[in-house]
Amino acid sequence: MIPRYSRPDMVALWSPEAKFRIWFEIEAHACDAQADLGVIPKANADAVWKARDVTFDVARIDEIEAVTKHDVIAFLTHLAEIVGADEARFVHQGMTSSDVLDTTFNIQLVRATDLLLSGLDRVLTALMTRAYEQKDTIRIGRSHGIHAEPTTMGLTFARFYAEMARNRQRLQGARAEIATGAISGAVGTYANIDPQVEAHVCSMMGLVPETVSTQVIPRDRHAMYFATLGVIASSIENIAIEIRHMQRTEVLEAEEFFSPGQKGSSAMPHKRNPVLTENLTGLARLVRMSVIPAMENVALWHERDISHSSVERAIGPDTTITLDFALHRLAGVIEKLVIYPENMLKNMNKFRGLVMSQRVLLALTQAGVSREDAYRLVQRNAMKVWEQGADFKTELLADPEVTKALSPAAIEEKFDLGYHTKHVDTIFARVFGS
Repeated sequence: MIPRYSRPDMVALWSPEAKFRIWFEIEAHACDAQADLGVIPKANADAVWKARDVTFDVARIDEIEAVTKHDVIAFLTHLAEIVGADEARFVHQGMTSSDVLDTTFNIQLVRATDLLLSGLDRVLTALMTRAYEQKDTIRIGRSHGIHAEPTTMGLTFARFYAEMARNRQRLQGARAEIATGAISGAVGTYANIDPQVEAHVCSMMGLVPETVSTQVIPRDRHAMYFATLGVIASSIENIAIEIRHMQRTEVLEAEEFFSPGQKGSSAMPHKRNPVLTENLTGLARLVRMSVIPAMENVALWHERDISHSSVERAIGPDTTITLDFALHRLAGVIEKLVIYPENMLKNMNKFRGLVMSQRVLLALTQAGVSREDAYRLVQRNAMKVWEQGADFKTELLADPEVTKALSPAAIEEKFDLGYHTKHVDTIFARVFGS
């Protein structure tokens, strides 16, 4: 991923240096297990750990690979240069390249997931803070982009919190799904390596042994993992779209923080654009871009092929780096989001009481008017608001068919905003607990 949309901690997980360090640890732990089983001399296993504090020479490994055309062999050759050819002669005993590559990839994904969970936690904290802060701030709810009925800004934040909390559970599940390793040898039969080696390596690396691994770890796990990242990205876009709509000039119920010295347009000095949330919409597309290739990686030939390899070299780092950046960008937007309660009230009152139409409809039916007639009475007065700029309550009070069923006081009562917020605490208790 390009540096513009990257955070150093996540990028570091995918560096060649980090990858080769994991390769080394897998090989060294495997040697320990082989020695415990009496398959190789303990002295040779111990000798491998001489490279424990070595920084592997990436350029040297690349130089060897240019000749061998095989990345794992190039690394093993370099490792032998460090610990000694004779000492290293039992390294990779009974193993195949996929044992190292697949186990490493899953370790990287697990570690990346821990960073993603941290980013999600920051988003959740920001959403909960703003939800309680704006719990009783009235704003108009919209359906189809059109005024519907009153809600609160706090409920808007609360529903996004609940969505992201579900995403956290999904990501925890995806972490468990991907936290497997395989040290099972060619075609996964353990013919040349004892399953205890796999058990030891996985235990030391924070994984569990893959149930059945052919020569690769089954890619349905990875498909599920990247699909989960795609869902999280869609939720990020869901929040970003809401903020972008709220920042439109005609709405202006909230806006991204505009820092001192910030510029909105090279041509128009007045502009304050929702650039961060627009960026999040784009980043969400990049994350979702990995989902279909991950799904297509599930179908491999027989016990293995490498059609998945090139895909994963790209989507592993790019997708986790992008989502990590997006989560922290979203958290920052929410933490600093500027809220305009006065504009929310102004927008809600723009159509002069129209948003209370359902309350009047229900009151008429309760008063004995058929639903069809009640709908007709309310709608004909509502249309005067749309088409003539009339006041809804005034029109209702002047309509003899309406006042025949409802007293002026009963009509007046239907315009109480508090009616629409009476269950906010109940919803908050469901979302955040008591």
